[in-house]
Order: sequence, then C-alpha cells, then structure tokens
Amino acid sequence: MYTPALPTLSTDRRAPRAETPMAFVQAVVAAYAARGLSAASALQKAQIAPDAITDPSQRITAAQMELLCHSAMRELDDEALGWFERRLPWGSYGLLARASSGAPTLGLALARWCRQHGLLTESIALHCQHDGAQARITLQELRPPGGDGRLREFCHVSVLRNVLGLACWWVDARLPLQQAQFAFAAPAHASVYALLFPGPVQFAAPQSQLVFDAQVLALPLVRDEAALSHMLQRALPLQVRPYRREQRLAARVRQLLAHELAQLQDAQLLATRLHLSPRSLHRQLQQEGSSLQALKDEARLARATELLQRTERPLKQIAQSCGFASEKSFSRAFRSWTGSAPAQFRRAARSTA
Repeated sequence: MYTPALPTLSTDRRAPRAETPMAFVQAVVAAYAARGLSAASALQKAQIAPDAITDPSQRITAAQMELLCHSAMRELDDEALGWFERRLPWGSYGLLARASSGAPTLGLALARWCRQHGLLTESIALHCQHDGAQARITLQELRPPGGDGRLREFCHVSVLRNVLGLACWWVDARLPLQQAQFAFAAPAHASVYALLFPGPVQFAAPQSQLVFDAQVLALPLVRDEAALSHMLQRALPLQVRPYRREQRLAARVRQLLAHELAQLQDAQLLATRLHLSPRSLHRQLQQEGSSLQALKDEARLARATELLQRTERPLKQIAQSCGFASEKSFSRAFRSWTGSAPAQFRRAARSTA
C-alpha cells in the first residue's frame, strides 16, 4: 500500500523538510498495538524518537514515513496496516495495479481498480463516477476501520492518496483536483492536507472523495508492463510526493540501466550509448531534477532486492550483477539504502514470504 507523507524531493540539496504530522505515525503505532506488538524496531529504522510520538507538534520527513510504513507492512504482513477486517498480505496492491493497468483509458483503469478493490476488503467500497463535467473517486465506509479509532483518518487519506498517485503515474501527468473532501472534522494538522491533495480541501463532508475534471477519464494509459514492474519495486515515493512528469533523459537512463546495469556503471560508456558527452549527460539530468548517481543507486537497489528475494545467488555474484567491484562495497551501500545488511534482508524477506 502507498501511504501518505508530505512531499520532500530527494534532489533538493537542502535538508529535507519535516512536514508529515505525528498523527500518521501514531496510527502506525496503533496498528502494532492492535496486534499486541511493539513498533520499536520500525521506529528505530525510521529514526523516530519514541518520546516524540506523543507530541502532536512534532513532524517527520517523507523519507522517514516511507521507512516506517515499509517496515510496518513487512512486519505486520498487512499493506492496510490494520484498517480492514482482515490483513492484506504484502503485494496485494501490486496485484490490484496489474489487474487494472491493461485498460486503454484512465477512466476504465480507475473503474477496474475501484471494483476490484472490493475483493480485498469489505470495510470500504470505492466508486468511480462521473456526472457531466465532474468525475469522482468516492470512498464509502461500510464498517469502521479496525484497531484504534485513530486509524480512520489514516485509512481515508492513504486510500485516496493511493488512487491519486497511481492515476497520475498511469497517464504521466499531475492531475489537478477540483476538490478533496473528507468525512471527518478538520484535524489539528489540517493545513498539511493542501500538500497531500493540491486543491480546495473540505472537511466534515458527507463522504470522503476526490473531485476532478471528467475529461481526464479519457486520457490514455502510457505505462507498459515493464514500467509497472519497475514502479512496484519501490512504489512508496511515487505515492507520497506530488507527481512529477517523467523526464525523457532520466527515463532513457533508467531503461538502459535496467537491462545493462553491470556494464554501464561508467558515465562515459553510458553517455556514449545516449549520444551525449558525460558533461551534457550530467547537466541535462540536473536540469530534470535528477542525477546519474541517484539513477544508478535506484537501479542497483531494485536489482539487488530482486536477486536477494528470488534467487540463491551468493552475495559476491549479486554485487557483481549490480555493478559493484566487491562484496564489501555492495554490503556497505545496501545497508545505507535499507538499514539492513544484504544477508539480513534476505532472511527477513523469506521469513515473511
């Protein structure tokens, strides 16, 4: 599941802004408590001090929220984090995305998503509707979210952010909202909703829903199966940050690295394949808000996690496949990305499989 955090662009050279409200962290902790478990390990991985959780004035960064939710979903084996009447095992929303992505238009993809979401849970129902010039994604609450009552806001926000982020990715465009409505009173942190849902926000509405121009339903989906598989390897950043249209050079670099990661670690070789000089490659990526090192790290992490989870290859071979000169340098980089050593990550992934 793709969970809400406030935008922090990884390419910003300034320190990330802590904008995500502590109420969302409290909801994740409540999911652990409902199972009689401790969230201490997940909080530690996200570098969230336990004594800060009870202070509503505290904020965390988007990156911290991603780490917290990723750990919680894995440890609880529940992508819904306790909202629904049953757990949603890891990968549930990925399967839903695959089942909806073959549609020719955004309207049909969203209709499939909403309809098939009912196969995952009976706690809520999602509806894609259009009436004249307006279209709506409506969340109908059939029963209160499970666990602690604080999960209700987190559930509504996360589900609607999930739909919005995926819709933007499908059509490779930031979709403007005419209004975002929520079926609960304005929380103390209501000001942050404008960052999560750009556009007018209304609280205490009859139901939670997103309202947008019905014309966007006719937009074609521009993502193929390969792009979907790549996105699902690390979907959280896509969903928790405002969508930025895919830039052409970054997309070409990603495609090359996905197929020839070990062979194209040298900037000169990669630039030659793209018919650019290394200087132009770096400059154009910087203009697009990216960097070659960030794209290489992204590709390396995706390849490493796939090989650790799905193969029995020794770590030395995985390091070479990911373009590292040694197992030691691979292990050091992987730990900096995930907080875990490769062997530890492999054991944890298989224990939850």
